Amino acid sequence: MGKEWAEKRVLVTGGAGFIGSAVVWQLNRLGCDNIVVTDFLGTGDKWMNLRALGFSDYLEADEFLDRVRSRPSAFGKFDTVIHLGACSSTTERDAAYLARNNYGYTRDLGAWALGREARFVYASSAATYGDGSAGMEDGQEGLGRLRPLNMYGYSKHLYDMHAWRHGLLRRIAGLKYFNVYGPNEGHKGDMRSVVAGGFEQIRAAGRMRLFKSYRAEYRDGEQARDFLYVKDAAAMTVHLAGKGRANGLFNLGSGTARTWLDLARAIFSTLGRKPEIDFVEMPETIRDRYQYFTRADISRLRASGFRAPITTLEDSVADYVGNYLVPGRHLGEEDA
Repeated sequence: MGKEWAEKRVLVTGGAGFIGSAVVWQLNRLGCDNIVVTDFLGTGDKWMNLRALGFSDYLEADEFLDRVRSRPSAFGKFDTVIHLGACSSTTERDAAYLARNNYGYTRDLGAWALGREARFVYASSAATYGDGSAGMEDGQEGLGRLRPLNMYGYSKHLYDMHAWRHGLLRRIAGLKYFNVYGPNEGHKGDMRSVVAGGFEQIRAAGRMRLFKSYRAEYRDGEQARDFLYVKDAAAMTVHLAGKGRANGLFNLGSGTARTWLDLARAIFSTLGRKPEIDFVEMPETIRDRYQYFTRADISRLRASGFRAPITTLEDSVADYVGNYLVPGRHLGEEDA
């Protein structure tokens, strides 16, 4: 696979973001640095995710799309377009903004990429599955039955439905990421993973907070998620972006559901501390939109030829906390 990527020219949107910068890091590991990165850097620290990565050019995302809309050949030929740029806040309430930024941008960029004969891979989300009552299978047959619980999930679902209705899923790949965590998420603020937030709580007070459960069948802390380390997510993404890979929708997860208590205990263990956990009230605004259980069926991913082992929760938390959070490093700075 390394030789394959060394010869490609790649566009990564959202390439300064959490998963996007991990994908650039993974491409660099495979010998590819002929990468154009687009993003919205703003006034925060997202730029720090790029410091140790190799790429050929950077443009603000709106500038890039405006230029290719007016002149499709403006940036020459790309072999692969990996579209990860989006507003990922599950609490964002501006529906019009999410529709433009997450759906409209993806629709227009996808049309441009296909028109330029580039491989197009885009980020969907496990948030499209809502409460899971309609299943979490990544085939196309049940798409119309899905009911996302928030506008973020719906903005992702809109493009999945667009791609399905127009037959595009026979030519492209949509990636339904489950609960991804790991290095380079510091800029996400309140949307950082519980690992990052819990680490800071433990460092400050020696204790960690988890939400109480409001469903009788789940005890406090035993709500479960499919947690996926960002390094594994990046490897899966680059695999599916490869030439000749399978098309359609793919769940990207570990294939295993673990509890929030499992996650918290792994953080304490890495820090050599005894678990001290407080259960706190969940904000009323999210109680009726909260997912109590997620687990990815990754059989389609495996059938596409992805055979790499997936890092366990304990090993990935140890790597993230010990090698990145404690020393304050980003991906690519491992030997700094």
